[in-house]
Amino acid sequence: MNCKYFGTDGIRDVIGGKLMQHEFIRRFGFALGRYLEKKFPNQPRALVIGRDTRASGVDIEALISEGLSLREVMIYDLGIVPTPAAAMAVNELNAQLGIVITASHNPAEYNGIKLFNEKGIKLTEQEELSIEELIDQARPPQNRTIGVVSYAHPFEEHYVNMMRTLMDKGAISGWKIVLDTANGATSKTTPQVLRHLGAELICIGNTPDGKNINECLGSEHPEKMAALVKKHKARLGAAHDGDGDRLVVADEKGKILDGDEVIGIIALDMLQRNCLKQRKLVVTTLSNKGLDKAIEAAGGSVIRTDVGDRHVLYAMLEQGANFGGEASGHIICSDFASTGDGLVALLRLIDIMNRKRKNLSELRKQIKLFPSVATNIKLFDKRPLETLEHVNAAINAVETLIKGNGQVLVRYSGTEPKIRLRVEAKSKGTAEKCISMLETAVKKDFNLQN
Repeated sequence: MNCKYFGTDGIRDVIGGKLMQHEFIRRFGFALGRYLEKKFPNQPRALVIGRDTRASGVDIEALISEGLSLREVMIYDLGIVPTPAAAMAVNELNAQLGIVITASHNPAEYNGIKLFNEKGIKLTEQEELSIEELIDQARPPQNRTIGVVSYAHPFEEHYVNMMRTLMDKGAISGWKIVLDTANGATSKTTPQVLRHLGAELICIGNTPDGKNINECLGSEHPEKMAALVKKHKARLGAAHDGDGDRLVVADEKGKILDGDEVIGIIALDMLQRNCLKQRKLVVTTLSNKGLDKAIEAAGGSVIRTDVGDRHVLYAMLEQGANFGGEASGHIICSDFASTGDGLVALLRLIDIMNRKRKNLSELRKQIKLFPSVATNIKLFDKRPLETLEHVNAAINAVETLIKGNGQVLVRYSGTEPKIRLRVEAKSKGTAEKCISMLETAVKKDFNLQN
């Protein structure tokens, strides 16, 4: 069961590409209207639509809205908002669907579409397949004057006010924080919340012009943020991605934390306060095994899912858990948000620092991650992993070497012709030795020259 238009996080492509051009987007909007008709028959249908700061988002929104109007769907236009704000708006406005026009951490020449169901959570793969079938069937009429039923509903202020309630006003007066909003959707929202709490901000990536989103800034490029923390002697630094559902942080020494350290700090605090439901943390297979050991030592357990924050969320719902995330920075605090929210995660982290009167450099010591080594090898084909004789033999040999202290991960890239190899072990030397074994095995199975 594989989608042909939807990827791990919605639809995404370069502008002018197969999925981000006039005809496809208009058909997508038309198909989405049909999807709502089938799912919610004999009742008025409404959805919310928001976007990040990319200039291309305006035209894409207009094309989607045109297709939707042909199916008589009412649209609440949220304007520029972070992705988690749009998910929140679905519930607040009693809509049946949420759309966010964004390409997340990708540069401005890309754009995409994320969808949320009537509960404000991402669609299942089966729901995406149903929409894809309708896209292929869609034949919207041409040359018709469209009266789009759309209402401007700026949601930014409501989202900011909701986030302000998570901590007391002035709670961090005197704190100096470096904030990188990637010239994206959080350029106004996160600064407003942190200033309400009393923080003094050094802001970068807060002047979006439609073309500079994620341009050498944000969660994919946190080095500048980290350097400024050290320069200005700030308490911490934080970076979002273009649509605000991710968080990367640096401690007061200007050292960037691994995403698993951030997840671990929050999860351990929740365990200590008996706030971690079922005492379970949900992460993906890419999380470091050192995180598991820290959680288990504190009396909790770790559930692992396939890669993708959607898989994390659905596992949380299945397990009755209220916290989970990906090492990439998608962190889901379901007591406060129905999807990954970089601002919520940041506020949780700041609250812990504030209550415990500890800096991040001290808090991160609770999670001792295993040394990790990774590499990618370019391939010409992708045969089923279970058929790779030498690779599977090497995996067994590596697992014997690391003896449960770490893990071995071998998977194909979902977007590139590559196989990804990663090993965690007690020492970096052991990890490097194991990676070399896996590389040799891949080259034998695929008959690659050294």
